[in-house]
Amino acid sequence: MNNSLDIKAVETFLYEEAALLDRPDLDNWMKLFTEDGTYWMPAREDQLDALNHVSHMYDDRVMMEIRRRNFVHPRASSKDSPVRSSHLLGNIRHQGKTKQGDLRITCNFHVVMWYREEQRVYAGTCEHHLVSTADGFRIRHKRVDLINPEAPQKSLIIYL
Repeated sequence: MNNSLDIKAVETFLYEEAALLDRPDLDNWMKLFTEDGTYWMPAREDQLDALNHVSHMYDDRVMMEIRRRNFVHPRASSKDSPVRSSHLLGNIRHQGKTKQGDLRITCNFHVVMWYREEQRVYAGTCEHHLVSTADGFRIRHKRVDLINPEAPQKSLIIYL
């Protein structure tokens, strides 16, 4: 582990990401990603890749933009009922660097979501590949591993 890494700055960045998802503010959330950024939620435990296996989500910037537009569109079904969520992050750890030199950060999460008069609970681990820029961190890749990825999931209306 790199002892010169400011883990507090990493934590602050992850907490800000969670706050944007809680609002939900997808416009500003997407700004946290690099232009080649991806968001992946595997459908199986220990899934090795998103291209040769089914995933709950595997979004690049184009797909993120499509989801964002669908979410904020005035006639979107998401507008029929408010989406409220609360993210709780913990055990944030620096796990070294990726082959590209990005910081590899892992954390545990619990998300409670209220949508269509129903409360849902999601839990698992996240892995962020963070790029350090002059303006702060940016996400090149985010992987969300649910504790129950093989279970049927109701509509995932918002990113976790």
